Amino acid sequence: MGFEISDALQAIFRWLHILSGVLWVGLLYFFNFVYSPFAGLLDSQSKQKIAPELLPRALFWFRWGAVWTWITGILLLTLVFYHGKLVFENPESGWTLPTIIMTCVPFAAVFVYDAIFKSPLGKDNKISGILCFVLIALILFAMETWGNFSYRGYLIHAGTLFGSVMAFNVWYRIWPAQQQILTAVKNGTAPDAKLVALAGGRSRHNTYLSVPLFWTMMNQHSTFASSFKWMGFLVIILLSWHIVWQLYKKAGKVQGF
Repeated sequence: MGFEISDALQAIFRWLHILSGVLWVGLLYFFNFVYSPFAGLLDSQSKQKIAPELLPRALFWFRWGAVWTWITGILLLTLVFYHGKLVFENPESGWTLPTIIMTCVPFAAVFVYDAIFKSPLGKDNKISGILCFVLIALILFAMETWGNFSYRGYLIHAGTLFGSVMAFNVWYRIWPAQQQILTAVKNGTAPDAKLVALAGGRSRHNTYLSVPLFWTMMNQHSTFASSFKWMGFLVIILLSWHIVWQLYKKAGKVQGF
């Protein structure tokens, strides 16, 4: 058996992708399911002492885990799906204009998402959630019918979209807001309510996106659902969101000693 450099790189990138992903999402779940319910029980003096010491340490690993998860994910996407041509339903057709456009959509969609949730629509979670779900459905449909994407191709690009939104939220919405929030807490002043809502809201978005993202990361092991096409993945998204909703309900009920 000969040595293939691409196989070695895939193994290394997958290993690092999983490592950084566990670090990132593990802390995401810690913040949402453990620390947030706990912080609600603290008085102002306790928060002033605990939050400025604990959260900057956790947020350091959180944001750099996000960076390396995204970078290694893009490296795998390039190596496996672009170089390996797994993105195409018909590899012989190659890179057509529709394929190139739909390849760029997951990255452009980050800014559409951000605009939606900065607009008045973002104030209503139900309306904005339905709108985003419809947009995801349209993107998947276009990738399959117009962009010549294979099932695995549009599935992994949905994961790219979710992961890019999550990484964007960490670095450009959650971390900048938390810096100001923690400064206020350390100084014994009330943090800006808008910043608290922003950081908390985007963190919850990331939590909801993470579970369907895991499905896309199981890309070569979830092809049994390919017979349902892109509509099957929409069902997975809804199921994932329900699971996260149940986890939030349970997190509020878990008690200490």
